[in-house]
Amino acid sequence: MRGFRWPPPPDSGPRTWGPGPGGPRTGRPALPEPETELVTTPHGVRLERLVTGTGDPVTVFAHGLGNGIATTRPFGSGVNGRKVFFQFRGHGRSEAPDGPWDYLDLARDLRAIADLGGASRAFGASLGAGALCRLLVESPDRFDKLVFFLPAVLDEPRGPLARERVTDLLEAVESGDASAVADIVTLELPPAVRNTPAGWAYLRQRLDQLLRDGLADGLATLTDQTPLRQIGDLTAVTAPALVIGCAGDDLHPVEVAERLAVALPQATLHVYDRPGVLWSERADLRDRISGFLNE
Repeated sequence: MRGFRWPPPPDSGPRTWGPGPGGPRTGRPALPEPETELVTTPHGVRLERLVTGTGDPVTVFAHGLGNGIATTRPFGSGVNGRKVFFQFRGHGRSEAPDGPWDYLDLARDLRAIADLGGASRAFGASLGAGALCRLLVESPDRFDKLVFFLPAVLDEPRGPLARERVTDLLEAVESGDASAVADIVTLELPPAVRNTPAGWAYLRQRLDQLLRDGLADGLATLTDQTPLRQIGDLTAVTAPALVIGCAGDDLHPVEVAERLAVALPQATLHVYDRPGVLWSERADLRDRISGFLNE
């Protein structure tokens, strides 16, 4: 019987307990980490940034809590023009100023990176979607096009499962115990992927980054906060928007995506029928995002 095992084999292929095939397996590896830069923002926080592609338009990509540049790069693989990826405060090599932090702080990070890069379009995943919502309250006409992937929170705090997951991840990273971090990160993968070469490659990349750069304690307070006072604050946003949700995703309830799509005057909603779409619907997701932004 096959089962998840840590540490992984040196070749990143799955191994079995007892007899069975154990040679190297092929599979799509995670994207290699490119060289990034630290940029100084007008609000005094240095943030890690990566710029890829050439020409206009420019799209900024905002990641989810505990994630970063590596996990948002796949979303931009088919998008035309320049793409600006960055790490929010407390993630990667970005600075972690004294907390506590709120979504206004994250919105400032996102706005600064967008302004410095001349971005006219924005993509936000999970935490990044919340930061994008908060930015739009202050500047509803800042972007020409918007994509929200798995929005997690609007005007109501996230549930206990999200708080528990974030707390467990922060504690595991702080301990420096690779196996403890692996146990938490593995939950990001659909069960069918966890013992595959692609799953091992993703896990290795996430652990390398988390154990090297860590996560700031200030992130723990964000799970009790909301980016919006009331969802009606978004009615002034007239830019075309694509909202993507997944049925059955406990950390990103589909109801949040549905409410966001209703609140945005020019929004289109697409709901996948199961979570883990980066693995099960990768091509469709890439084409859907790039088709919307490139149109």
